[in-house]
Amino acid sequence: MYVKNRMTTNPYTIAFDAPITEVIELMREKNLKRLPVVNKDKVVGMLTQGDIQKVSPTKATTLSIYELNYLLAKTKVSDAMTKEVISISPDSLLEEAAVLMRDSKVGALVVMKDGKLTGIITESDIFEAFIDLMGFRETGSRITIQAKDVPGVLADIGEIFNALDLNITHIAVYRQNSGYSDVVIRTSSLNTDTLEQKLIEHGYIIENVIRNEG
Repeated sequence: MYVKNRMTTNPYTIAFDAPITEVIELMREKNLKRLPVVNKDKVVGMLTQGDIQKVSPTKATTLSIYELNYLLAKTKVSDAMTKEVISISPDSLLEEAAVLMRDSKVGALVVMKDGKLTGIITESDIFEAFIDLMGFRETGSRITIQAKDVPGVLADIGEIFNALDLNITHIAVYRQNSGYSDVVIRTSSLNTDTLEQKLIEHGYIIENVIRNEG
């Protein structure tokens, strides 16, 4: 899966010289947590709700509402934004985006192609992709199998499903240090009694089964 499959295309942006009051209103109206900051067609920063809080008067202030609005109106986006912008290509893998966010300790990346802003991808987009990849919201069963970490294991498990005419819709493998792996499989079937018995007969350990009836 690629960044372009999960990013928000044509994201809202804010001009670097716009007053903070303008971006506060835009974020509130569109329910946004962050915005790329632009100077004409160039991305020059990222502004988050946290950045705005840093330049806003604290709740303990004795200023009147009129004084507060005046100060906020005088504060520009460029005074609050994070100037270091971390970007990624729309053709990059989603895993690359996740690693880049993790290593850079940011919650979003701007997506650039040929020097132009084409989208934004956030940690929420990554979470949603993970949920979809594992099919957690789909009707069916999620079976976690403990298996030896040796060649041919997945083929053997697949043959068991095939013999019972059961479809594997999603699969993931979590390797352990003990020479075993947890194989997490989703199938559209809700009745897995026979499947579980066959897996046990082949020497696999059923760690858990979760059914989602939709």
